[in-house]
Amino acid sequence: MLAAPGVARAPYKPVHHTLRSMSATSMRERAEALARTYLDQGVTFDHAGEERPFPLDAVPRVISPEEWETIESGVAQRVRALESFLDDIYSREGEFPRAVHEGIIPWSLIATSSHFHRAVAGIRPSNGVRIHVAGIDLIRDEKGAFRVLEDNARVPSGVSYVIANRRAMTNVFPEAFATMRIRPVHEYPQMLLQALRAAAPDGTSDPTVVVLTPGVHNSAYFEHALLARMMGVELVEGRDLVCRGGQVRMRTTRGEQPVDVIYRRIDDDFLDPVHFRGDSVLGVAGLVSSLRAGRATLANAIGNGVADDKLIYSYLPDLIRFYLDEDPILPNVDTYRCNEPQALDVVLGRLEEMVVKPVDGSGGKGLVIGPRASGAQLDALRRTLLDDPRGWIAQPVVQLSTVPTLIEGSLRPRHVDLRPFAVNDGDRIRVLPGGLTRVALPEGELVVNSSQGGGSKDTWVLAGRGSPASARAPIDTLETREVVVMSAPTAPRDDGIVTTQQQQQQQSSRGGGLPC
Repeated sequence: MLAAPGVARAPYKPVHHTLRSMSATSMRERAEALARTYLDQGVTFDHAGEERPFPLDAVPRVISPEEWETIESGVAQRVRALESFLDDIYSREGEFPRAVHEGIIPWSLIATSSHFHRAVAGIRPSNGVRIHVAGIDLIRDEKGAFRVLEDNARVPSGVSYVIANRRAMTNVFPEAFATMRIRPVHEYPQMLLQALRAAAPDGTSDPTVVVLTPGVHNSAYFEHALLARMMGVELVEGRDLVCRGGQVRMRTTRGEQPVDVIYRRIDDDFLDPVHFRGDSVLGVAGLVSSLRAGRATLANAIGNGVADDKLIYSYLPDLIRFYLDEDPILPNVDTYRCNEPQALDVVLGRLEEMVVKPVDGSGGKGLVIGPRASGAQLDALRRTLLDDPRGWIAQPVVQLSTVPTLIEGSLRPRHVDLRPFAVNDGDRIRVLPGGLTRVALPEGELVVNSSQGGGSKDTWVLAGRGSPASARAPIDTLETREVVVMSAPTAPRDDGIVTTQQQQQQQSSRGGGLPC
């Protein structure tokens, strides 16, 4: 916020002025009002098996129009490259991908990724889109430059908190929205619905879209229900759907109805018990066959997780140059590939200086921050790296940028990251202005994940010339309709199995879970 003691950076000047003119009592009252708003709405997240209100900090993060232009173009560029990569590895059935043939990336890395699924090889969506929604996690480094921390191309979560944060801040700080030109976020549900309808199978004039949720025991169920309600589409579970004659159909009180597009919030392994986990009770048997026949579209596509693999991530700058013939707009964080012997030697020699991550980890799970690890932890990590070098990457410790955060009545610097959300309708990639800013609430903490006790901030992108600014109360004035689908009677199931699978598949920020 500050360029020098007492001197605010240009984007933050109005916020800085408001904070300086506000008493501690007034600030505390507004923070309490935000907390009550979330509690009343049931905006919660799962922390150690307990549902808690999602912490929203009263001090927003502000991004200038110029900074946002770089972020927006960089995120869109990254999504285009990821789409090209996924098309290359899945659509060229019986052939090596072009990127492999040209020596850009080894085939062995793709084939050994835990999220590469041969079951969907040869399936190409009707409009060519596999990443309908992407969440690209960014950090600002010590030099002030934005860098990509990881890609989320499966079912990235957290956009509901962007919408809820803005609604709460608009109600609690109305004067800010009256005096500042802040880009709106309320158009996201319509952006998403437009992209989903555009992905319908060929020949579908009025597609039926549904949101597929694993159920109420999933920590992101609030988001699933909110998006379905705001798009005006049905929220369904696997037991509400059935495949007949290669077509997905939905059980309703009016009989079975064809389904054209499924916005799934279920991990790949649980989607179709015929091709993946045979014990899954969350998915739909025969779904992959329906996709292959071109009778339905799944958003996001099965197999996208290979693009989220952190080892694949390290090749994205080269893949951008290869597929797009462009230089990356947003650089990666410097990354050591532990599967390469020379890089592994460097990592092992500097383990106490590195952040070491499992390539398919999420939510901060499995991550080891070398400077904070004990000798025993580093010794165990060293043995793990030698046993399974393909499963790990290492990065230098990056001091994430900080934003003033209200901690026990006082403003304190806390580390943040940013997850912008991009929506691809096949003709255009649109990036929602702002995205989810996650904040590490404990002092000095670098892991911002909500599962590790983090919170969030409303992200204000200032409008430049020609850009729309937020209107008052944008969310509440949206015309929405809520549709409830009642399941037909089904065979009794073991509720313990259902609950366990709902919780198992919520595992990641890149998967169906909360913003981890």
